[in-house]
Amino acid sequence: MLTQYLEALEKGSYQDVMNLFSENAVVTSPLYGRVKAAQFYKELLKDTTKSKITVLNLFTGKTETVGAVHFLYEWMLKNRTVTSFECVDVVELSQDGKIDHLTIIYDTHEARKAFEKMKMKE
Repeated sequence: MLTQYLEALEKGSYQDVMNLFSENAVVTSPLYGRVKAAQFYKELLKDTTKSKITVLNLFTGKTETVGAVHFLYEWMLKNRTVTSFECVDVVELSQDGKIDHLTIIYDTHEARKAFEKMKMKE
């Protein structure tokens, strides 16, 4: 599931990403806040020209319904600014095996500067 998610995200396919999420899934992100997954990925993909993901580690939780992936995210924003950071995405799965909640964890210092600069020019 985690590798499928990262492949869909790197590809930039809204439909492929959303196929992995439950209907009422929520994403908690340092830059976008806590929002419905559908809204989060529409915004993220609108703000992204290209992304490259390198998986560093995969983790399993105490139960089969929780896991995490640690990866390097190289993000080209729509204004062509490039930023990169190590990130951990923690997923909680619903009973049907879809992502119900995704928590994104990373140091936003550099990414936030690039993100805010891009948003100011909109």
